[in-house]
Amino acid sequence: MMFSCSGSDTYRGDWKATDMSGEHYQINFEAKKFSITDPLGEKTEFGYTQNSVNISNSVETYGIKVDDGRSYEINFPIANDESRGTMADGNGYIIYTICRDKYIEYDELFSLL
Repeated sequence: MMFSCSGSDTYRGDWKATDMSGEHYQINFEAKKFSITDPLGEKTEFGYTQNSVNISNSVETYGIKVDDGRSYEINFPIANDESRGTMADGNGYIIYTICRDKYIEYDELFSLL
C-alpha cells in the first residue's frame, strides 16, 4: 500500500525567507506543492509530500520530499513558536530562515533561543 501525506497546516501559507547570503525570497506552501519566488520575481513550483514529523520538547521538525527526489526539513527551533524557523536540505544544511511577517537573518533567529 502506498500513500502520501499532505503538508502540515503548521507550515502551509506564505513565508518570508532569507538565504545564508542575505537574499530575500517568498515561499508559499500548499497541501501538495510549494513555490519559491526569488529576488527578481522568478517563481519556481515543486510538488512534494510530507514524509516525517518530529516533535520533541515543543520543537517541531517536518520532513518533506520533493517530486524530483530531494528532501528538506522545515524546523521550528523555538518551543511553541511556529512563526519562525528554518528550511534545510537533506544533509541538514540550512538554506533559508523563514518567518511569517518579516525577513530574518540566521543570527537573529538563533539569538532568540
